[in-house]
Amino acid sequence: MKTEIFKIGNDYGIIIPSNILNQLKLSAGSRVKLSLKEGAILLHPDIRTGWAEAAKQMSEAGDDGLLINDFPSEFDNNEWKWEGNQ
Repeated sequence: MKTEIFKIGNDYGIIIPSNILNQLKLSAGSRVKLSLKEGAILLHPDIRTGWAEAAKQMSEAGDDGLLINDFPSEFDNNEWKWEGNQ
């Protein structure tokens, strides 16, 4: 597939066909990461977009608690025995 590079102010842009954007689940306004590898430009969806705002909303709603208790249980403290070096 061929496309053309366009001048946009001090930067440049290209037209990305909609079938490629659809395969990447991207649309106008999507955040992406660009990188170079062996003389090629790679475009990756920015999968972390929106995480900070989602975490803030969860915290404000009180929905950011632990799903699994990370503290030792009675079993851990009294019954668990390590095999080997002690």
